[in-house]
Amino acid sequence: MNRLGRTDLEISELCLGSMTWGTQNSEAEGHAQIDRALERGVNFIDTAEMYPTTPISAETTGRTEEIIGTWVAANRARRDQVVLATKITGKGQKSVRDGAPISAATIREAIEGSLRRLQSDVIDLYQLHWPNRGSYMFRQNWRYDPSRQDSAQVFDHMNEVLDEMQAQVRAGRVRHFGLSNETAWGLGQWLRLAGEGDRPRPVSVQNEYSLLCRLYDTDLAELSTHEDVGLLAFSPLGAGYLTGKYADGAVPEGSRKSIRDDMGGREGERVHEAVAAYLEVARRHGVDMVQMALAWAARRPFTASAIFGATSMEQLDLALGAAELELSEELCRDLDAVHKQHPMPY
Repeated sequence: MNRLGRTDLEISELCLGSMTWGTQNSEAEGHAQIDRALERGVNFIDTAEMYPTTPISAETTGRTEEIIGTWVAANRARRDQVVLATKITGKGQKSVRDGAPISAATIREAIEGSLRRLQSDVIDLYQLHWPNRGSYMFRQNWRYDPSRQDSAQVFDHMNEVLDEMQAQVRAGRVRHFGLSNETAWGLGQWLRLAGEGDRPRPVSVQNEYSLLCRLYDTDLAELSTHEDVGLLAFSPLGAGYLTGKYADGAVPEGSRKSIRDDMGGREGERVHEAVAAYLEVARRHGVDMVQMALAWAARRPFTASAIFGATSMEQLDLALGAAELELSEELCRDLDAVHKQHPMPY
Protein backbone atom coordinates (compact mmCIF):
# COMPACT_ATOMS: atom_id res chain seq x y z
CA MET A 1 0.00 0.00 0.00
CA ASN A 2 1.09 3.58 -0.71
CA ARG A 3 -0.27 6.82 0.70
CA LEU A 4 -1.95 8.95 -1.96
CA GLY A 5 -0.38 12.40 -1.87
CA ARG A 6 -0.81 14.14 1.49
CA THR A 7 -4.12 12.42 2.17
CA ASP A 8 -4.93 9.63 4.60
CA LEU A 9 -5.95 7.40 1.67
CA GLU A 10 -3.96 4.19 1.21
CA ILE A 11 -3.98 2.69 -2.29
CA SER A 12 -2.52 -0.57 -3.58
CA GLU A 13 0.66 -0.33 -5.66
CA LEU A 14 -1.27 -2.04 -8.46
CA CYS A 15 -4.49 -0.45 -9.73
CA LEU A 16 -7.12 -2.30 -11.74
CA GLY A 17 -7.77 -0.49 -15.02
CA SER A 18 -11.15 -0.85 -16.67
CA MET A 19 -11.07 0.67 -20.15
CA THR A 20 -11.95 -2.61 -21.91
CA TRP A 21 -15.12 -3.23 -19.89
CA GLY A 22 -18.10 -2.72 -22.14
CA THR A 23 -16.41 -3.62 -25.43
CA GLN A 24 -13.70 -6.27 -25.11
CA ASN A 25 -15.09 -7.40 -21.75
CA SER A 26 -18.67 -8.04 -20.64
CA GLU A 27 -20.30 -6.85 -17.43
CA ALA A 28 -19.88 -10.29 -15.86
CA GLU A 29 -16.18 -10.33 -16.77
CA GLY A 30 -15.69 -6.85 -15.30
CA HIS A 31 -17.35 -7.94 -12.06
CA ALA A 32 -15.21 -11.08 -11.91
CA GLN A 33 -12.07 -9.00 -12.37
CA ILE A 34 -13.05 -6.69 -9.50
CA ASP A 35 -13.71 -9.65 -7.21
CA ARG A 36 -10.41 -11.32 -8.07
CA ALA A 37 -8.40 -8.11 -7.68
CA LEU A 38 -9.91 -7.41 -4.25
CA GLU A 39 -9.25 -10.99 -3.23
CA ARG A 40 -5.58 -10.52 -4.14
CA GLY A 41 -5.16 -7.24 -2.24
CA VAL A 42 -5.91 -4.57 -4.85
CA ASN A 43 -8.20 -1.85 -3.49
CA PHE A 44 -7.91 0.72 -6.29
CA ILE A 45 -10.00 0.87 -9.51
CA ASP A 46 -9.49 3.49 -12.21
CA THR A 47 -12.05 4.43 -14.84
CA ALA A 48 -13.28 7.46 -16.83
CA GLU A 49 -16.59 8.75 -18.09
CA MET A 50 -15.49 8.19 -21.72
CA TYR A 51 -14.58 4.50 -21.21
CA PRO A 52 -14.46 1.99 -22.81
CA THR A 53 -11.81 3.05 -25.31
CA THR A 54 -11.41 -0.14 -27.32
CA PRO A 55 -12.72 1.39 -29.51
CA ILE A 56 -14.08 4.80 -28.45
CA SER A 57 -17.64 5.52 -29.54
CA ALA A 58 -20.52 7.74 -28.46
CA GLU A 59 -22.70 4.63 -28.15
CA THR A 60 -20.51 3.01 -25.48
CA THR A 61 -19.45 6.16 -23.58
CA GLY A 62 -20.12 5.67 -19.86
CA ARG A 63 -20.62 1.92 -20.15
CA THR A 64 -17.54 1.10 -18.07
CA GLU A 65 -18.74 3.24 -15.18
CA GLU A 66 -22.13 1.52 -15.44
CA ILE A 67 -20.46 -1.89 -15.11
CA ILE A 68 -18.60 -0.75 -12.00
CA GLY A 69 -21.87 0.72 -10.73
CA THR A 70 -23.77 -2.55 -10.95
CA TRP A 71 -20.95 -4.20 -8.99
CA VAL A 72 -21.17 -1.43 -6.36
CA ALA A 73 -24.96 -1.85 -6.13
CA ALA A 74 -24.57 -5.58 -5.52
CA ASN A 75 -21.75 -5.11 -2.98
CA ARG A 76 -22.78 -2.14 -0.82
CA ALA A 77 -21.09 -3.55 2.24
CA ARG A 78 -17.76 -3.60 0.37
CA ARG A 79 -17.87 -0.06 -1.05
CA ASP A 80 -15.54 1.30 1.63
CA GLN A 81 -12.96 -1.33 0.70
CA VAL A 82 -12.62 0.15 -2.79
CA VAL A 83 -11.00 3.41 -3.88
CA LEU A 84 -12.83 4.56 -7.02
CA ALA A 85 -11.11 6.98 -9.40
CA THR A 86 -12.71 8.45 -12.50
CA LYS A 87 -12.05 11.33 -14.90
CA ILE A 88 -13.82 14.13 -16.70
CA THR A 89 -13.16 13.98 -20.45
CA GLY A 90 -10.90 16.69 -21.81
CA LYS A 91 -11.46 19.18 -24.60
CA GLY A 92 -11.92 17.88 -28.14
CA GLN A 93 -13.34 14.39 -27.55
CA LYS A 94 -16.46 14.56 -29.72
CA SER A 95 -18.06 11.46 -28.19
CA VAL A 96 -18.56 13.31 -24.88
CA ARG A 97 -20.45 16.64 -24.72
CA ASP A 98 -19.47 17.22 -28.35
CA GLY A 99 -15.87 17.95 -27.32
CA ALA A 100 -16.66 20.73 -24.84
CA PRO A 101 -13.70 21.94 -22.76
CA ILE A 102 -13.43 21.34 -19.03
CA SER A 103 -15.16 24.09 -17.05
CA ALA A 104 -17.05 24.49 -13.79
CA ALA A 105 -20.29 23.71 -15.62
CA THR A 106 -18.99 20.58 -17.36
CA ILE A 107 -17.42 19.36 -14.10
CA ARG A 108 -20.79 19.58 -12.37
CA GLU A 109 -22.50 17.78 -15.24
CA ALA A 110 -19.80 15.11 -15.49
CA ILE A 111 -19.69 14.40 -11.76
CA GLU A 112 -23.46 14.03 -11.64
CA GLY A 113 -23.32 11.54 -14.51
CA SER A 114 -20.42 9.56 -13.05
CA LEU A 115 -22.04 9.30 -9.62
CA ARG A 116 -25.25 8.06 -11.21
CA ARG A 117 -23.49 5.45 -13.35
CA LEU A 118 -21.16 4.36 -10.54
CA GLN A 119 -24.14 4.11 -8.16
CA SER A 120 -22.01 5.76 -5.50
CA ASP A 121 -22.51 8.80 -3.27
CA VAL A 122 -18.90 9.89 -3.64
CA ILE A 123 -15.94 9.67 -6.03
CA ASP A 124 -12.73 8.99 -4.11
CA LEU A 125 -10.41 10.53 -6.74
CA TYR A 126 -11.67 12.84 -9.49
CA GLN A 127 -9.21 13.60 -12.30
CA LEU A 128 -9.00 15.88 -15.33
CA HIS A 129 -8.36 13.48 -18.22
CA TRP A 130 -6.15 15.99 -20.05
CA PRO A 131 -5.66 19.77 -19.90
CA ASN A 132 -7.75 22.15 -21.98
CA ARG A 133 -4.53 23.72 -23.24
CA GLY A 134 -3.35 20.40 -24.69
CA SER A 135 -0.69 17.90 -23.71
CA TYR A 136 2.50 16.34 -25.01
CA MET A 137 1.21 12.92 -23.98
CA PHE A 138 -0.33 10.45 -26.47
CA ARG A 139 2.86 10.62 -28.60
CA GLN A 140 2.39 14.35 -29.21
CA ASN A 141 5.78 15.14 -27.64
CA TRP A 142 7.34 15.10 -31.13
CA ARG A 143 5.47 18.23 -32.13
CA TYR A 144 4.35 19.78 -28.84
CA ASP A 145 4.35 23.60 -29.01
CA PRO A 146 3.14 25.54 -25.93
CA SER A 147 4.14 28.93 -27.37
CA ARG A 148 0.56 29.76 -28.37
CA GLN A 149 -0.86 29.24 -24.91
CA ASP A 150 -2.26 32.31 -23.17
CA SER A 151 -0.97 32.26 -19.57
CA ALA A 152 -3.74 34.49 -18.21
CA GLN A 153 -6.36 32.29 -19.85
CA VAL A 154 -4.75 29.17 -18.42
CA PHE A 155 -4.68 30.63 -14.89
CA ASP A 156 -8.31 31.77 -15.14
CA HIS A 157 -9.29 28.23 -16.13
CA MET A 158 -7.28 26.66 -13.30
CA ASN A 159 -8.87 29.00 -10.74
CA GLU A 160 -12.33 28.18 -12.08
CA VAL A 161 -11.67 24.45 -11.81
CA LEU A 162 -10.15 24.72 -8.32
CA ASP A 163 -13.13 26.72 -7.08
CA GLU A 164 -15.50 24.09 -8.45
CA MET A 165 -13.48 21.21 -7.01
CA GLN A 166 -13.57 22.94 -3.63
CA ALA A 167 -17.36 23.14 -3.91
CA GLN A 168 -17.59 19.46 -4.88
CA VAL A 169 -15.37 18.39 -1.97
CA ARG A 170 -17.39 20.47 0.50
CA ALA A 171 -20.59 18.96 -0.86
CA GLY A 172 -19.18 15.47 -0.24
CA ARG A 173 -19.39 14.35 -3.87
CA VAL A 174 -15.60 14.17 -4.34
CA ARG A 175 -12.90 13.28 -1.82
CA HIS A 176 -9.71 14.16 -3.70
CA PHE A 177 -8.62 15.86 -6.90
CA GLY A 178 -6.05 14.64 -9.43
CA LEU A 179 -4.61 15.45 -12.85
CA SER A 180 -3.79 13.37 -15.90
CA ASN A 181 -1.59 13.82 -18.97
CA GLU A 182 -0.10 16.87 -17.28
CA THR A 183 3.28 18.62 -17.58
CA ALA A 184 5.71 19.74 -14.88
CA TRP A 185 4.82 23.40 -15.48
CA GLY A 186 1.11 22.61 -15.38
CA LEU A 187 1.37 20.59 -12.18
CA GLY A 188 3.42 23.35 -10.57
CA GLN A 189 0.79 25.97 -11.42
CA TRP A 190 -2.07 23.84 -10.11
CA LEU A 191 -0.18 23.41 -6.83
CA ARG A 192 0.64 27.13 -6.57
CA LEU A 193 -2.90 28.30 -7.23
CA ALA A 194 -4.45 25.67 -4.95
CA GLY A 195 -2.21 26.88 -2.13
CA GLU A 196 -3.10 30.52 -2.67
CA GLY A 197 -6.79 29.90 -2.10
CA ASP A 198 -6.64 27.01 0.36
CA ARG A 199 -8.35 24.87 -2.26
CA PRO A 200 -7.92 21.13 -2.98
CA ARG A 201 -4.38 20.49 -4.18
CA PRO A 202 -3.74 17.76 -6.73
CA VAL A 203 -2.86 14.52 -4.97
CA SER A 204 -1.88 12.59 -8.11
CA VAL A 205 -1.00 12.87 -11.78
CA GLN A 206 -1.93 10.03 -14.12
CA ASN A 207 0.56 9.96 -17.00
CA GLU A 208 1.79 7.24 -19.31
CA TYR A 209 4.83 5.55 -17.79
CA SER A 210 6.58 2.30 -18.63
CA LEU A 211 9.92 0.89 -19.69
CA LEU A 212 8.99 2.17 -23.17
CA CYS A 213 7.84 5.65 -22.07
CA ARG A 214 9.97 7.30 -19.38
CA LEU A 215 9.13 10.97 -19.97
CA TYR A 216 8.25 11.27 -16.26
CA ASP A 217 11.77 10.47 -15.07
CA THR A 218 13.15 14.03 -14.89
CA ASP A 219 11.28 17.26 -14.05
CA LEU A 220 7.95 15.64 -13.16
CA ALA A 221 9.68 13.09 -10.97
CA GLU A 222 11.45 15.82 -9.01
CA LEU A 223 8.35 17.97 -8.67
CA SER A 224 6.03 15.15 -7.67
CA THR A 225 8.53 13.82 -5.12
CA HIS A 226 9.05 17.17 -3.37
CA GLU A 227 5.35 18.07 -3.49
CA ASP A 228 3.99 14.62 -2.54
CA VAL A 229 1.98 14.17 -5.73
CA GLY A 230 1.95 10.48 -6.65
CA LEU A 231 2.29 9.19 -10.19
CA LEU A 232 -0.53 6.91 -11.31
CA ALA A 233 1.29 5.18 -14.13
CA PHE A 234 -0.98 4.23 -17.02
CA SER A 235 0.06 1.78 -19.74
CA PRO A 236 2.87 0.31 -17.56
CA LEU A 237 2.84 -2.63 -20.01
CA GLY A 238 3.34 -0.31 -22.97
CA ALA A 239 -0.20 -0.86 -24.30
CA GLY A 240 0.55 -4.59 -24.38
CA TYR A 241 3.93 -4.51 -26.11
CA LEU A 242 5.70 -5.41 -22.86
CA THR A 243 3.73 -8.63 -22.59
CA GLY A 244 5.61 -9.91 -25.63
CA LYS A 245 2.36 -10.86 -27.37
CA TYR A 246 3.15 -8.72 -30.42
CA ALA A 247 6.63 -10.18 -30.90
CA ASP A 248 7.56 -11.38 -34.40
CA GLY A 249 4.62 -9.55 -35.93
CA ALA A 250 1.93 -11.45 -34.02
CA VAL A 251 -1.48 -9.81 -33.66
CA PRO A 252 -3.63 -11.93 -31.31
CA GLU A 253 -7.34 -11.95 -32.09
CA GLY A 254 -9.24 -9.52 -29.88
CA SER A 255 -6.08 -7.66 -28.80
CA ARG A 256 -5.79 -3.87 -28.88
CA LYS A 257 -3.60 -4.08 -31.99
CA SER A 258 -6.31 -6.04 -33.78
CA ILE A 259 -8.64 -3.07 -33.11
CA ARG A 260 -6.19 -0.26 -33.85
CA ASP A 261 -3.22 -1.30 -35.95
CA ASP A 262 -1.09 1.80 -35.32
CA MET A 263 -1.55 1.39 -31.55
CA GLY A 264 -2.21 5.11 -31.13
CA GLY A 265 1.08 6.06 -32.75
CA ARG A 266 3.19 3.48 -30.91
CA GLU A 267 3.69 0.97 -33.73
CA GLY A 268 7.02 0.88 -35.56
CA GLU A 269 10.27 -1.01 -35.96
CA ARG A 270 11.96 0.77 -33.05
CA VAL A 271 9.41 -0.34 -30.47
CA HIS A 272 9.81 -3.99 -31.49
CA GLU A 273 13.59 -3.70 -31.14
CA ALA A 274 13.20 -2.27 -27.65
CA VAL A 275 10.69 -4.94 -26.62
CA ALA A 276 13.04 -7.68 -27.85
CA ALA A 277 15.81 -6.25 -25.68
CA TYR A 278 13.56 -6.17 -22.60
CA LEU A 279 12.37 -9.71 -23.30
CA GLU A 280 16.01 -10.79 -23.31
CA VAL A 281 16.55 -9.19 -19.88
CA ALA A 282 13.53 -11.06 -18.50
CA ARG A 283 14.76 -14.32 -20.01
CA ARG A 284 18.29 -13.84 -18.68
CA HIS A 285 17.04 -13.21 -15.14
CA GLY A 286 14.40 -15.96 -15.25
CA VAL A 287 11.41 -13.69 -14.60
CA ASP A 288 8.11 -13.16 -16.37
CA MET A 289 8.13 -10.15 -18.71
CA VAL A 290 4.68 -8.88 -17.63
CA GLN A 291 5.48 -9.10 -13.94
CA MET A 292 8.91 -7.51 -14.44
CA ALA A 293 7.50 -4.51 -16.31
CA LEU A 294 4.65 -4.00 -13.83
CA ALA A 295 6.78 -4.38 -10.72
CA TRP A 296 9.37 -1.97 -12.12
CA ALA A 297 6.80 0.76 -12.89
CA ALA A 298 4.97 0.29 -9.58
CA ARG A 299 8.09 0.60 -7.43
CA ARG A 300 9.67 3.68 -8.89
CA PRO A 301 10.23 6.14 -6.03
CA PHE A 302 7.59 8.58 -7.30
CA THR A 303 4.88 6.04 -8.24
CA ALA A 304 1.76 5.75 -6.11
CA SER A 305 0.19 3.01 -8.24
CA ALA A 306 0.58 1.36 -11.64
CA ILE A 307 -2.67 0.95 -13.59
CA PHE A 308 -2.98 -2.21 -15.67
CA GLY A 309 -5.84 -3.83 -17.54
CA ALA A 310 -6.68 -7.38 -18.53
CA THR A 311 -9.11 -8.97 -20.95
CA SER A 312 -8.99 -12.45 -19.39
CA MET A 313 -8.70 -13.88 -15.90
CA GLU A 314 -5.46 -15.57 -16.94
CA GLN A 315 -3.97 -12.18 -17.84
CA LEU A 316 -5.27 -10.71 -14.58
CA ASP A 317 -3.77 -13.45 -12.41
CA LEU A 318 -0.42 -13.15 -14.19
CA ALA A 319 -0.31 -9.39 -13.71
CA LEU A 320 -1.29 -9.61 -10.04
CA GLY A 321 1.72 -11.84 -9.51
CA ALA A 322 3.91 -8.75 -9.97
CA ALA A 323 3.20 -7.92 -6.32
CA GLU A 324 5.34 -10.88 -5.25
CA LEU A 325 8.21 -10.31 -7.68
CA GLU A 326 11.44 -8.94 -6.24
CA LEU A 327 13.62 -7.01 -8.68
CA SER A 328 17.33 -7.39 -8.08
CA GLU A 329 19.73 -4.46 -8.44
CA GLU A 330 21.41 -6.28 -11.31
CA LEU A 331 18.13 -6.70 -13.17
CA CYS A 332 17.31 -2.99 -12.69
CA ARG A 333 20.74 -2.05 -14.02
CA ASP A 334 20.11 -4.19 -17.08
CA LEU A 335 16.75 -2.45 -17.62
CA ASP A 336 18.45 0.94 -17.44
CA ALA A 337 21.05 -0.22 -19.95
CA VAL A 338 18.31 -1.16 -22.41
CA HIS A 339 16.65 2.21 -21.85
CA LYS A 340 19.88 3.98 -22.79
CA GLN A 341 19.98 1.98 -26.02
CA HIS A 342 16.27 2.49 -26.79
CA PRO A 343 15.28 5.69 -24.96
CA MET A 344 12.18 6.77 -26.89
CA PRO A 345 10.94 3.95 -29.12
CA TYR A 346 7.65 5.73 -29.91
